[in-house]
Amino acid sequence: MKKTIAAVATSLLLLFSLALASPPPQFGSRPKADNTRLLTGKVLDHDDNPLPNAVVYLTNTRTRAVKTYIVSQDGTYRFPSLQPNTDYEVYAQLNGRKSDVKSVSQFNDNSQVSINLKIDTSK
Repeated sequence: MKKTIAAVATSLLLLFSLALASPPPQFGSRPKADNTRLLTGKVLDHDDNPLPNAVVYLTNTRTRAVKTYIVSQDGTYRFPSLQPNTDYEVYAQLNGRKSDVKSVSQFNDNSQVSINLKIDTSK
C-alpha cells in the first residue's frame, strides 16, 4: 500500500512539474503558424499594360534595408516572408522613371497585401 501511494505521489509530482515547465496559453493568442506577410503586385504603365524588367524596391523603414525584384514579363513582383510588425515602402523604377512610393503598414493585419505600381512612361 505504501509503495502504491509513493508511486502515485511521484507521478503527481512529475505531472505537476511538467505543467509548471510549459508556459500557460495567453488569452486571445493565435496558434503559432507562419506569422509572415506576402507582398505582391504588378508594375503597370498608365494604360494598365505590364512593364517587364522594371525593378521594384522594398525598403524596411526601421532598418532601411532594401530588397529588389526584377518583374516578370507579365509585370508581377513578389516579396514573401515580410515581418508583420514592420512598415515597408515600395516603389518601381524603369528607364529612369519612377512610380509613386506606397506603404505597407504594420497596422494592416492582412497576411497578403497586393499593391500595383504605375510608372508614367509617356514623359
